[in-house]
Amino acid sequence: MTADEQSTPVPERLPPPVDAFATRLFDAALGAFDVLAVHVGDRLGWYRALADGGPLTSTALAEATGTHERYAREWLEQQAATGILVAQDSGAAPALDADPQDVARERLYALPAAHAEVLTDASSLAYTAPLARMIAAVGPQLPHLLDAYRTGGGVSWDQLGDDARQAQADINRPWFEHELGPTLRRLPAAESALSRPGARALDVGCGFGWSTLAIARAFPDAVVQGVDLDGPSVEAARAAAAAAGLADRVTFHHGDASELDATDPFDAAFAFECVHDMPRPVAVLDAVRRSVRPRGLVVVMDEAVGEEFTAPADDVDRVMYGYSLFVCLPDGLSSQPSVGTGTVLRPATLRRYALDAGFSGLEVLPVEDFSFFRFYRLVL
Repeated sequence: MTADEQSTPVPERLPPPVDAFATRLFDAALGAFDVLAVHVGDRLGWYRALADGGPLTSTALAEATGTHERYAREWLEQQAATGILVAQDSGAAPALDADPQDVARERLYALPAAHAEVLTDASSLAYTAPLARMIAAVGPQLPHLLDAYRTGGGVSWDQLGDDARQAQADINRPWFEHELGPTLRRLPAAESALSRPGARALDVGCGFGWSTLAIARAFPDAVVQGVDLDGPSVEAARAAAAAAGLADRVTFHHGDASELDATDPFDAAFAFECVHDMPRPVAVLDAVRRSVRPRGLVVVMDEAVGEEFTAPADDVDRVMYGYSLFVCLPDGLSSQPSVGTGTVLRPATLRRYALDAGFSGLEVLPVEDFSFFRFYRLVL
C-alpha cells in the first residue's frame, strides 16, 4: 500500500441541508456571544460611557468606569469586530518598533447614535438592552432549570433575581410610559369607566408599577391600586410613584390577587403581561371579576402569539417560546398547584380561563402595533 493510499480520505462536502443547519447553529452561537457581550457593556456602564463621552480608548473607558483596561480593550475589539462599535485610528502614525499592545491601547472606539439609542436610552421604544440582561440572568439558573425539567419543579422570578425583574420592567417601561395612556384613552369603555372623579382602577401583576402610573397619568381623576406577589417589585413601584408625585392617588399592595377584597369595587381592572405567569389564573380572574362593578371594565394584555400552533413559527412565537422555556413556565410551575400556562398564551386558552372564572366571553380589542402584545376585554 502506497503512502497516498494510507492517507486519511478527504470527506465529501456536507449535504446542503446539513451544511445549512450547521451554519444556522454557528450563526446562533455568534448571536449568543453578542448578547452576552451586550450584557457586559450594559452592566459595567461601558455603553453609557461611550454614549456620553466617546470616542474613547480602552484606557479612557477603563478609567471612566472603574474597570480593567485589558478586559475593556478585548470587549471594545469584539464589539467593533461584530459591528456594534466603530474603531477609529488615533491619527498618529505608530513608530516602526511600536509595541502592538501600545498601538491597540491608542485606538479609539465610537458608539453610533442609532446603536446608543437601542443600548442606553431607557425611554426609547427601541430600547432592547434589557433582553440581554434577561438572558444573562438565566445562565446561573441553568442547573436548577435542568433539574426542574426532570422533576416537574420550577424556578421562580425570585430565584432569577434582580437582573431578571429589572430587565422585565425596563423592556416594558417605554411602552407603558409613552403608549399605554393614549391607547387606553382611545378605548371608549376605558374612557367611560375612569374619567369621572373618584373612579377606581386596579392593576394586577403590576411589577415595578410603570403600567399603574401610566393609568394614573391618563386618567387624572382616578385613583389606582397595583398589586403584585413580588416584594422587591412592589417596593420599586412605591418608590416610582413617590418620585412621580403620584403617591397621593396610586398605591401598591404586596399580595396574592386571588385574595382581592371585593367590598369596595373597582370601575376597571387591568392585567398587563402577567396572566400567563400565574399558576392559578382562573382563581385570580375570578377574584378580579368579583372585585369589579357589574358594568365595569376588565382588560388583559398578553403576548400577541399566533392563534394556533404552527411550525416553523414567526419571530413572535419563537421569542415567546424562548421566554417560556427559561423564565415564565418554570416560574409558573414553581408554585403548586399550577396549570403551567407558559408564555405562549393563545386566545383560546385565555378564553377558557375567562369562562371558567365566570366571565361571559372574551373579545380582542382594536389595539395594533403595541410591541409584542394583544389586548383583550373580558366580558362581564
